[in-house]
Amino acid sequence: MAASSRATVVLKAVKNITIRFCPFESNVRSTREFLAMVGSEKARSTNMNCEVIAMVKHDKSEPVVDITYADGERLVMKGAKLSTREMFSAFQSRCIAKDPQSQAKAKK
Repeated sequence: MAASSRATVVLKAVKNITIRFCPFESNVRSTREFLAMVGSEKARSTNMNCEVIAMVKHDKSEPVVDITYADGERLVMKGAKLSTREMFSAFQSRCIAKDPQSQAKAKK
């Protein structure tokens, strides 16, 4: 989870995040770490209206992160083949693109 130690999670542009995974599969680590990052109290405080839903099922399903942004755009990431850093990077770049204040901070 090295990505979270340097970067902060800002959920301003996000409407909801649904994370689905089977905890007994070997390929869920990055998905669980991503859930820990976006579900943290600090991240949640950046948008109190953002819903973070964790669906834990014992059905050998593929780990999936489904993000809906405030403008209606969706980002679906299949966590089995992605690292936590890759997932966070894709998520963060979309959030920055949708939030003018974040863009100004990123340029500095």
